[in-house]
Amino acid sequence: MKRGNQGDGGGRPLIVFDEDQVKQVEHLASVLSKHQLADYFNISENTFREIEGRQPEVSEAYKKGKAKAIAGIGAGLISQAKKGNTAATIFYLKTQAGWREADESQANREPITINIVKPDGADNSA
Repeated sequence: MKRGNQGDGGGRPLIVFDEDQVKQVEHLASVLSKHQLADYFNISENTFREIEGRQPEVSEAYKKGKAKAIAGIGAGLISQAKKGNTAATIFYLKTQAGWREADESQANREPITINIVKPDGADNSA
């Protein structure tokens, strides 16, 4: 028989990530979403997010891992653009400098006027 007040004890024990698991989160964050990380650790995504809330170092490790990956890929993209890779240059300018392609075929057209003519004897009331 349970002793104490309702809500005291019982239930599953809280999951706490150790230092090695925190390092794994940082390493895997570059390639896995939070949902996939939860699967990796064999827990639900909600549990993973609760762990992040209780252990700020887990959340920080995830952010740091993502940021490192983005920085590495970004540096490679810039390097390719500087070497003359046109696709890399265009991608960079569109995503980082706000460049966009205008639809030239629409920009040079004059407006179209549409006149609706009702047949003779038609009821004009609406």
